[in-house]
Amino acid sequence: MDEAEHYSDGALVAVLTAEPIDRLLDYRAPEGGVARGAFVEVPLGPRKVLGCVWGPGAGGFDLKKARSVSHVLDVAPMRDEMRQFLEKTAAYTLTPMTAMLRLATRAPGLMNPPSMRKIYLRGTGRPPRETEARTRVIETLEEYGGLSFTLKELAETAGVTPSVIKGMVPSGAVREEDCPRDLPYPRLDASAPGKELTPAQTEAAVALRKAVSAEAYSTTLLKGVTGSGKTEVYLEAVAACLAKGRQALVLLPEIALTAEFLTRFEDRFGARPAEWHSGVTMTERRRVWKMVGISGAQVVIGARSALFLPFQNLGLIVVDEEHDGSYKQEDGVLYNARDMAVLRASLCSAAVVLASATPSLETWANVEAGKYQRLDLESRFGPAVMPDMHALDMRGEKLPSTQFISEALARSVRKRMELGEQSLLFLNRRGFAPVTICRACGHQIACDHCDARMVEHRFLGRLMCHQCGETKPMPTACPSCQVEGRLAPVGPGVERLAEEVAERFPEAKCAVLSSDLFASARALKDQIRQIAQGDTDIIIGTQLVAKGHNFPNLTLVGVIDADLGLQGSDLRAAEHTFQLMRQVAGRAGRAAKKGVALLQTYQPEHPVIRAIIAGDEEGFWRAEAAERKMAGVPPYGRMAGIILSGPDVAQVMDVANHLARMAGPLSRLGAQLYGPAPAPIARVRGKHRVRLLIKAEKTAPLQAAINAWVGQVKWPNSVRLQIDIDPQSFW
Repeated sequence: MDEAEHYSDGALVAVLTAEPIDRLLDYRAPEGGVARGAFVEVPLGPRKVLGCVWGPGAGGFDLKKARSVSHVLDVAPMRDEMRQFLEKTAAYTLTPMTAMLRLATRAPGLMNPPSMRKIYLRGTGRPPRETEARTRVIETLEEYGGLSFTLKELAETAGVTPSVIKGMVPSGAVREEDCPRDLPYPRLDASAPGKELTPAQTEAAVALRKAVSAEAYSTTLLKGVTGSGKTEVYLEAVAACLAKGRQALVLLPEIALTAEFLTRFEDRFGARPAEWHSGVTMTERRRVWKMVGISGAQVVIGARSALFLPFQNLGLIVVDEEHDGSYKQEDGVLYNARDMAVLRASLCSAAVVLASATPSLETWANVEAGKYQRLDLESRFGPAVMPDMHALDMRGEKLPSTQFISEALARSVRKRMELGEQSLLFLNRRGFAPVTICRACGHQIACDHCDARMVEHRFLGRLMCHQCGETKPMPTACPSCQVEGRLAPVGPGVERLAEEVAERFPEAKCAVLSSDLFASARALKDQIRQIAQGDTDIIIGTQLVAKGHNFPNLTLVGVIDADLGLQGSDLRAAEHTFQLMRQVAGRAGRAAKKGVALLQTYQPEHPVIRAIIAGDEEGFWRAEAAERKMAGVPPYGRMAGIILSGPDVAQVMDVANHLARMAGPLSRLGAQLYGPAPAPIARVRGKHRVRLLIKAEKTAPLQAAINAWVGQVKWPNSVRLQIDIDPQSFW
């Protein structure tokens, strides 16, 4: 590891803790001394808490009162580059360093001594009698491919009792180990040959291998149409990284995408990589965190928070589907993983690959400015070709109020069924109906804790708030006028669309893909696997289905409400709609059969709809860039959202108005301040929300001005301040 300063026994050291304290705390170094970056256990009041040695202590108090570090943890110390990364991310996002350390130590039990609890893994045998419960245990262990489970974790994941697992040990179907599973991951074969590449793929792969082998910072946009084989190309970059003895990180936007990716990865390198996302066990998270720090994990596949793992020698970061909105963390530390990946790579001389069929305008602008390289894959792999795209003008349709599928789209679905092919009906709206209204008094059922309408989820038999997650049973009578039998759903969700499909295509096998319909990531993966095997005629899905899935027999995509994303005042509405429609249309015709995408729209002349149908991506980006440049908004200007929240609406608004009156530091910067105004969803979880928006020049030192501005105000304890640099959403 890099050379770190060492502090001798009894020396005063500054420790950063993960507790919400706004400063470093001084402690005495333990017997034997301690290095900068070491993870330690320190006393704080009556408790022992996790900390990291940040540097020499400041002193300035009676040193006899200084307490000592209790224990130095047996894990790799934090490298200087990681410390710089946390400090720069904190400064950019205006986040306290204590919150940054919490983000960087999200592995449970780091302070616990090595556990000697039993760990359960897949054995080589089969149980003598294969019951349904035993089969679930085997399927769980095989699916998680070598991940370690405690008895409790395996029982919960497989949905069985612990006694079922214990009973499988004597037969060898399940292996019980007596040692802690903080073991290195299987070594990956960097020299294993990959799939045969097309000339275009080979050219891109050579360029990426060269960038990685240089062991210097670079960022490359790998832009390829859906189905062009971007994954195989960036796996070549992973191979080059492994050949140099360095570690690689691949970020994916959805857990559901990991199953297919892990299979492809194992086929390519002979073993599975480490995984880091909400679907892995706590035992495994701790193992990944520790192994990454000592190069015991060569490659990690993960969600956005994997960016904060303590890599020992990071040489490559791949951000797959880099345009995806899920890379922006919307609570806690508000960061964009795509942008922070570039920052992290610049600090450790690593290469970044941003892969997408529809890149973000920010990335497109950085390519145009010469900051990023660009590689293009302009045709699909093998015999597959891009689908034909057509708009279905809904203005002349005379559909009943309970139907949302046009006759033209219905005919196309029937034709696909006759040919034995699959259709996807896409609607980016979860649940059964977005609004439930009383026909007697006009009352709309709203959340008790938020200013949001509750969404009916008929499959669950409940109403749900998509802001706070609150649910309640579907009432039989109107909560306002108490009249029974007059509540009616308004507008479609995927569940209502599924009901219509069942009525109009009774012979079809249907599957609904929506995040709230699956109790676990495993159940969702199972459904996706069944669809890919052709076990479904019609798929009804939300944007979950638009991300990276490969359904070889899917030849028709029908978009129910292509105009949906164009509504509202989001400055990225056009960009997001363009990306989503192109991505979902790209699910069609990914094998030898030609695909078709039909977009139902009430605005066929809208510039975005026309650009989608024409496939004129470069024209769309140029027009969108010109509009953003004229308005001085990202990526050609800077923005920050300020959100104040609290239980008393008058107090929150008073504080916001006071803050707005003290905007001198922003005025001196030449920044514009908009608001305060109630947020579009003005109450969430019982807290009233008020927003202000700052717009500034691209080169303006915005963070320093915001710090000076908000630092003038004494904040009431009941009012919470949240600062969102580069906001992606404005709700």
